[in-house]
Amino acid sequence: MSVAIPTIDLSAFLSGNDEERNVIAEQVDQVCRSIGFLIVDNHGVDSAIIARAWSMAEAFFDLPLDKKLRVFPADSACPRGYFPPQTETLAKSRGIETPPDRKETFSSGALVVPEGAGADENFAFFYGANNWPDEPAGFRDAWIAYYRSMEQLGANIMRLFAAALGLADNYFARFHSHHISALRANHYPRVTQDSLPGQNRAGAHSDYGSVTLLRPDPNVGGLEIKLPSGEWLAAPLTKDAFIVNIGDMLARWTNDRWVSTLHRVVDPETSDQHRLSIAYFQVPDFDAVIRCIPTCVTDDAVEKYEPIDAGPYLMSRFRSTM
Repeated sequence: MSVAIPTIDLSAFLSGNDEERNVIAEQVDQVCRSIGFLIVDNHGVDSAIIARAWSMAEAFFDLPLDKKLRVFPADSACPRGYFPPQTETLAKSRGIETPPDRKETFSSGALVVPEGAGADENFAFFYGANNWPDEPAGFRDAWIAYYRSMEQLGANIMRLFAAALGLADNYFARFHSHHISALRANHYPRVTQDSLPGQNRAGAHSDYGSVTLLRPDPNVGGLEIKLPSGEWLAAPLTKDAFIVNIGDMLARWTNDRWVSTLHRVVDPETSDQHRLSIAYFQVPDFDAVIRCIPTCVTDDAVEKYEPIDAGPYLMSRFRSTM
């Protein structure tokens, strides 16, 4: 298959002159219009922070189930904590009934609670306390350091996206003063029994938020994206890069100029392969009003969507899969 996920040099954009930045921004715009996935290289994230978070995630998932269940949320609708295998069915977010996904996850949410959060009971869905495991030792500190690194990477990527949309560099910053971004480790255990019909490690879905920054497993594949032709394209293995994709909220924000693409995680080639990934789901502030970006509304592209509040929109999407 000749189609490939393009690679973008983020450092070249951030340090380039106007002409160089415009060339990269135009490339990003074309990629986001077509497949909505790109590989981001030269990202600037400290490799030691990545390695520490990765090793902590591996150690956590190696724990016995009873220890992991200590951070299972008391409220099953809460998006923070540990979720055992077959708890989530991502395809349900697209109205597709399939068997539950063959993965276990650990998720955390916002690190800072904004003033006035208690005025809306729904704020607790995103700004409530994170469920930190006691084991392995040092998990919380490593996780927070990684989250902070993703905040910075996400801000830089949004600068790139702003340029690609013909906006000022800081256009998206005002929507992220108390954002509700989530960080999730996905562990796909070794396959011990045959999949049920229609079952995958992660069912076909699109992400709900604005942008996803994925640190994929460097040794085990399985991530596939659905091309406009209907074919599934296997994402390449990457050793020191992030896979970035557009979510449903950003597609809506851009008046569908950019696409939020279906993707899934399929079973490995051999049953003894387990897989790990860490995904940062970047989402604006809970009370951010998302309305079509002015540069995405033209005589040929009329405004399709009514404004929405980011938080309630995301709540409804998450709860549909649990």
